[in-house]
Amino acid sequence: MAYAALLSLTHVLDQTLNRDYQYLILGEKEQIASLLEKVSFMQDFLDNSSQKSIKTMDLLESQIRNAAYKAEDIIESHMTDRVHKESSSHRDESFETFFHKLEEVIEEIDSIKKRVEKIEDESDFQEQQQQISSMVPVGSSRIAPSGKSTVVGFDDDLLEIKTRLISGSSDLQTVALVGMGGSGKTTIAQKVYDDAFIEYHFDTRAWVTVSQNYNVQEILLSLLDCKKKIGNESIGNLVEKLYKTLKGMRYLIVIDDVWDTMFWDDSSVKSVFPNDKNGSRIMLTTREEKVAFSANSCPPLHRMHFLDEELCWKLFNEKVFGEDCCPPELKELGTKIVQHCKGLPLAIVVMGGLLSKLPRTQDDWRNVAENLSSLITSNDERYSKILSLSYNNLPHHLKGCFLYMGVFPEDSNIRVSTLVKLWIAEGFIKQVKFKTLEDVAEEYLLDLTERSLVMISKKNSTGKIKACKIHDLLRDLLLSEAEKERFYLVTNRKLDCLPQGTSVRRLSIHEINLSGAEILSNSLPRSILSFLPGSLISSKDLNLRRIRVLHMAEACPTEKPGPVNLRYFTTKMYLDDLGSWLRALESIYKFPNLQTLHLHRVRATFRNHNYGSYLCFPPEIWKATQLRHVQVEGAVYLPDPPCAEVEGENSVVVLENLQTLSCIYDFRCTVKVYKRIPNLKKLGIYYIREQTKWGYYCVNNLVCLDKLEALKCSFCFVSPTFLKKVTFPKLLKKLTLVGGYIPWEEITVVGSLPNLQVLKLKGHAFQGPEWEPNEGEFLQLKFLLLEDVNLKYWRADSIHFPKLEWLLIKRCEFLEEIPSGIGEITTLQSIEVYYCKNSLETSARQIQETQQSFGNDDLQLRIVSYYDC
Repeated sequence: MAYAALLSLTHVLDQTLNRDYQYLILGEKEQIASLLEKVSFMQDFLDNSSQKSIKTMDLLESQIRNAAYKAEDIIESHMTDRVHKESSSHRDESFETFFHKLEEVIEEIDSIKKRVEKIEDESDFQEQQQQISSMVPVGSSRIAPSGKSTVVGFDDDLLEIKTRLISGSSDLQTVALVGMGGSGKTTIAQKVYDDAFIEYHFDTRAWVTVSQNYNVQEILLSLLDCKKKIGNESIGNLVEKLYKTLKGMRYLIVIDDVWDTMFWDDSSVKSVFPNDKNGSRIMLTTREEKVAFSANSCPPLHRMHFLDEELCWKLFNEKVFGEDCCPPELKELGTKIVQHCKGLPLAIVVMGGLLSKLPRTQDDWRNVAENLSSLITSNDERYSKILSLSYNNLPHHLKGCFLYMGVFPEDSNIRVSTLVKLWIAEGFIKQVKFKTLEDVAEEYLLDLTERSLVMISKKNSTGKIKACKIHDLLRDLLLSEAEKERFYLVTNRKLDCLPQGTSVRRLSIHEINLSGAEILSNSLPRSILSFLPGSLISSKDLNLRRIRVLHMAEACPTEKPGPVNLRYFTTKMYLDDLGSWLRALESIYKFPNLQTLHLHRVRATFRNHNYGSYLCFPPEIWKATQLRHVQVEGAVYLPDPPCAEVEGENSVVVLENLQTLSCIYDFRCTVKVYKRIPNLKKLGIYYIREQTKWGYYCVNNLVCLDKLEALKCSFCFVSPTFLKKVTFPKLLKKLTLVGGYIPWEEITVVGSLPNLQVLKLKGHAFQGPEWEPNEGEFLQLKFLLLEDVNLKYWRADSIHFPKLEWLLIKRCEFLEEIPSGIGEITTLQSIEVYYCKNSLETSARQIQETQQSFGNDDLQLRIVSYYDC
């Protein structure tokens, strides 16, 4: 992972030059600036190397990666010493050693840079030669695949695709099949292509496979069905001949395995297909959504799905036994094998092909079941190649991010918020002007989903991806690549079973034995991720000098000096002792590079409302300039910022990176506070002490947090005047109110927010039996949650919530019904009802029936009653 290593090193160098410069001695700054220049050059080289065919690239990338790791370790280790040693004499003593170590690694990187420059010159010459020649590329195909294909579980797909090919608009249209490698795109396309009625319907058909490396001239020759080149026929002449051949014909062209939008951007390809308005069609298969969109695919895209258990078994049985049935004694083992394939057709076909050639004995099948992953990849080169192609074709900036997803346990629903923070902490995200690192990271994730490598498992109330997952067989590929690249090690074994002297950069622990925890200190990992509870790790088990990421199921407070390099820390702390919590927080905020802090407080005993019984951040939080996300579940007090007189007029620190702050007890939005957190996007606050006037909390100043997009406000007392005193930021998109017993008449303050898309009202947020919103309010609202509110009559229709998409009602035991007018909202996609009156459930069903009578079969309805529990 040379690119990821270089990018991480770039972040370290930038930080050292721009923020830690006070720890540098004369000459060191010039060294680091020189190193940064060389690193940037090699990053650019790798960015452009995907199109180069260079045999030495693997070796070169390995050398780049190792040199980058070495440089990063030298700099961060030395800066850690500098931060902890305050005297100048100590600095002078360490200067010479650091200078020489850094000079050695600079010379090593400079040597690699010279080889890169030489390779670039040779590569440019090779590319020019390839442009001059017209050699046939590897991977192009002139004819449709032959041979019988097993198609199980795709009857609906076949019917839908055939219908789209032979009906609809008379204009030329493109029908795209999109899905991950091995999902059956080519098999389905072939089945449709060979269908007797399709053959009868179209005057002519042609099939061409594009693959990663393609040659337009060869593709045109394939479509013309030329066995040989016609002299030195130019591309222009071939385009003209193909156009004339297709002109006036109703044709079907299948373009299989398209990887790049550049294929469709080529004018030679665009001008080939005439539109005679006679129902001609182009069908393409691709792994990437953007390719389908670039080809102007007729919506919707046809996304390939995984097979359910019944269809998986049917396909497996057909591949292994043909028309016979699986013997009873092999059924259990066969079911286990099929389950491991997780609905991926190619994996089932591969395993079926393997088992069809083995003796039908329990011992042979048990051996297969116990060695599934290695057997799949070793017994079918096509399987391994298909999945590897998707990974190898990724641009360098996505490879590290995708590879990192293998650290999560098998079948995990990975929270996107966690994944993004980890990517940033690891240094995988490149800074882009006018965008936050979080925005860039989310774009990376979206790109991976469009490439069919990552599956969306859940979306949030605003429609963004909330959780995602990867297929188990792709994860197996990632683990193999990660071990080969020395990127990380995932262990399901106990730590004392790790080989002696094991040294890994990142360690993902899915099982741990305390007796082997001291190995953590000796293996020198930079990142430790532990996902299973019950594996308590103390700071004495860690080499804190190197730690960058700590993602722990459980952990003890650290008592060692702050790990200078720590950027990400999340854990559950099973502590009943307030003092332990306070010591933990005080220690954590000695970490100058900390970006993400997420503490889950569990089994806390301090429940009364005495101010002194609650946690409070130390004042040092106002100097933690690198903080991006701070979340303490269970809430914590935030001290007032130090006065300017105390800090010095020119030393007032602004937390410009801070985007998340939650959950804060009795938050006071004073002028000093909101000026320190100008870029806050998400805020959670909890008021536990009632003040005679809301002016004490300065809630009118919330409007000054002009970047705030999400606000959660909870009350443990009746607060009927809150909305009269508060002024919300205009950009607010998401608002959650819990408790407060605010009169429904005051909700007009919320309804008038111009950008509000999500509203969650929970735990008696509003008080009263009737709610009738005003016309002209909630104009942008897409998601509405009513939970535990004592509302009885709700009067509303489509003019009150013109853009509502998702309505969720929970435990509203008095509410009689959902207003029938809600069913007239044209944007409505989902209604969910949990534990409500029978009359309300009936009204929800009536709304769905009304929508269906209008032809809207897409409205989803979910009802869970008390008797369903």
